[in-house]
Amino acid sequence: MSVAPEEIAQVRAATDIGTLIGEHVALRKTGRRLTGLCPFHEEKTPSFSVNVEEGLYYCFGCQAKGDAITFVRETQHLDFIDALRQLAERAGIQLHEDREAGGGGGSGWRDKSVLYDAVERAVVWYHERLLSAPDAGRARDYLRSRGYDADTVREFRLGWAPDDWDQLVRSLSLPSEVATTSGLGFVNKAGRLQDAMRARVLFPILDPGGRSIAIGGRILPATEGRAPTSDRVEPKYKNTQETPIYQKRKTLYGLNWAKQDVVATSEIVVCEGYTDVIAFFGAGVRRAVATCGTALAEDHFRVMRNFAKRIVLAYDADAAGQHAAESVYQWERTHEVEVAVCRLPHGADPADLARSDPDALVASVRDAVPFLQFRLDAALAGADVSTPEGRARAAERALDVIAEHPSDLVRDQYIMQVADRCRLDPTLLRDDVARRGRTPSNRPPLRVRPAAQTSLPGGTDRAGLEALRFALHAPDLMLPRLSTVLFSDDVQRRAYEAIASGVGHLEAIDDARASGEEDVADLLSRLLVEEPQQQGEGADPVTSVVAQLVRHATRRVLTARESAVRSGDLEARDVIDEISVAKELVARLEGPDGVDAEHELVEWLAAEEVPHAVG
Repeated sequence: MSVAPEEIAQVRAATDIGTLIGEHVALRKTGRRLTGLCPFHEEKTPSFSVNVEEGLYYCFGCQAKGDAITFVRETQHLDFIDALRQLAERAGIQLHEDREAGGGGGSGWRDKSVLYDAVERAVVWYHERLLSAPDAGRARDYLRSRGYDADTVREFRLGWAPDDWDQLVRSLSLPSEVATTSGLGFVNKAGRLQDAMRARVLFPILDPGGRSIAIGGRILPATEGRAPTSDRVEPKYKNTQETPIYQKRKTLYGLNWAKQDVVATSEIVVCEGYTDVIAFFGAGVRRAVATCGTALAEDHFRVMRNFAKRIVLAYDADAAGQHAAESVYQWERTHEVEVAVCRLPHGADPADLARSDPDALVASVRDAVPFLQFRLDAALAGADVSTPEGRARAAERALDVIAEHPSDLVRDQYIMQVADRCRLDPTLLRDDVARRGRTPSNRPPLRVRPAAQTSLPGGTDRAGLEALRFALHAPDLMLPRLSTVLFSDDVQRRAYEAIASGVGHLEAIDDARASGEEDVADLLSRLLVEEPQQQGEGADPVTSVVAQLVRHATRRVLTARESAVRSGDLEARDVIDEISVAKELVARLEGPDGVDAEHELVEWLAAEEVPHAVG
């Protein structure tokens, strides 16, 4: 399987890499670049940089790098052809694949675009059923009773699955393999292809980029005076099975709609269900998401930490307290996020509160408390502190909760709370926590994956690196003033030659890799996402950088000449005038005729044997 280079280039050019990566990571404008936390390794401060104009990304922490195709391959574990197909579909480009040119690739369901297309068609079909089909009347009545108006139904693309065996698969003419692999259908015991969703209000599940990947469904509640929709025993909620395009542990319902507000506030609200998400949006909190029928897990945190630093759990009181504290504290520290909990009224869920008191729902997010505070308050709720025995029992429950936290400093602050409330000596409480086996010596270590410890490409000659940055970002200003003789570092010199060859930047990188010059390709990839340093007002940064390069190159030649005189290889009288003139020109570099001195020195250096560093 092969695709013409022209079509590959067309897909790259048509892909906005900033938008693509922004579906996975919160990116912020920094000069002409976009920066954010690296999606490929854990880090505290942003080291990931994107050059939208060149279509490249680079991480200064782990050295992950590449273009849009590389990003899709690395994040979705696809081969080149599948990644290219996905981006081509996204850009509306028809690829002409040569299936005789070699192996690799696939067809049918193995081409994920087929699955995306099938689910999207199903979402449209179900949505139209809800809006207009006579049999969807009860579903429309139910949604109105929940406070959903037409705008809400359309914004969230809600749908209705008819109470029939196979209306969807027949209406869309879905092949059996596509229907079953996408999760839209299954083959029943009689060998008949059947719809997966039946007699349910449907909630499309989209990826962060807005592509339909799955569907969640809710049965209608039985209405007084009416028979249930079906006599089958069905779960209240049902989700599409996991598929090649849908993994529940990595998917958050509503993130595609919430992403903009999440990035703007650096906060994300996590609910239990689809209706809770819609309730938050209706109340004006447009940064709510929900897990898709699974417990909150570390993979969810990996997704969320790319967009927000504060994660607010909006579960009912019992559910919020059931999360494994060990995991939450681990995730907080590993992913550098803060976990807080909404204080919802007991027994109320966000959807109920949004209808009865939307202001209270908004306030619950604003006033959310740290996870440990929430658990501590629950442990002390209703405690009888009027007697010594009651205070001791309350303290025992509270210390069980506090001891779970891995930080000595955090534990100590909450110990002081318990001491004040239970009127006990904090020293005794500290000793009690230590006896519970959570001392620093036996606390389980955090498993944080560090950034790769590799050196940055391109050596340490800062003037050379800065000159190459200008050569890439302002070639008309810099390239006419450069020469290979000005680069002391071998990798920098070869990178300059690649830039000066006149080919496109991406082609220069590809050519370097094809020639086995990975060091040059890596250096160019890095420099394309960096910007040249800005000088003070009125300064000419290009002239300053070139002058520094010329000065260094001249110094290398003069040092070699002086060494040769000392060793007897050269006579002083043969080079004394040359050395004197060169030093005079160097002194003039900072003067009004500095550019003329620069030109003379570059011509002189080009005629000399300029020493270079190797490797």
